[in-house]
Amino acid sequence: MNVFEAIVGRKSIRKFEKRSVDDKLIGVLLYMATQAPSAGNVQDWRFVVVKDDEQKKKLYKAALEQDCILNAPVVIAVCSDTKSIGLKYGKRGETLYSIQDTAAAIENILLSAYALGLGACWVGAFDEESVKTALGLPEHVRPYALIPVGYPAEDPKKPERIDFDNLTWLNKWGEKYEISYIIQPGIKREIKPIGNIIEEKLKKVKKNKKITFEELLRMLAE
Repeated sequence: MNVFEAIVGRKSIRKFEKRSVDDKLIGVLLYMATQAPSAGNVQDWRFVVVKDDEQKKKLYKAALEQDCILNAPVVIAVCSDTKSIGLKYGKRGETLYSIQDTAAAIENILLSAYALGLGACWVGAFDEESVKTALGLPEHVRPYALIPVGYPAEDPKKPERIDFDNLTWLNKWGEKYEISYIIQPGIKREIKPIGNIIEEKLKKVKKNKKITFEELLRMLAE
């Protein structure tokens, strides 16, 4: 599975099979989380892996009684050590960079879970103080997400996405950013930095045939 397939195929899974997840797979998720970028390479993310049923009940109540928290075999709480990031970047580090850093780690977990055949969901709706109490977090460690993980017991339809060209401007706000995908002689030289996998996919497309960006992504995910 390549990164394009993981990004396009990933879905939020909230129903799980009643079977455990091997610790080695959880280890892969955590390792991949720590490969994310962080401000100044501080790596302020911290993780609490919750398997205990009583602990999950506490998180379930803190997370507005969302069933996915209670039914998942594993819940990963992704937190930030705001003291460590604050020492280097002050208030901005505590209030912004800590969020950005953990968000990058969370996305790595979600994509890696999908690549491993697992399901996961990004849960951000919870009472922060209740989560901190349940997990025994120090004052300077702030929880940003709860991620239930398990084997999917559902295959939901992925929500429609707004086309990026309706959300993007060129150089300044209001200037439309339009991209045309036309397969032409020499295209391999233009896309070579992206990798050989794209070159192989594009060999199947007739020269001078115009394809949409969505079609290009679908090709990359095959």
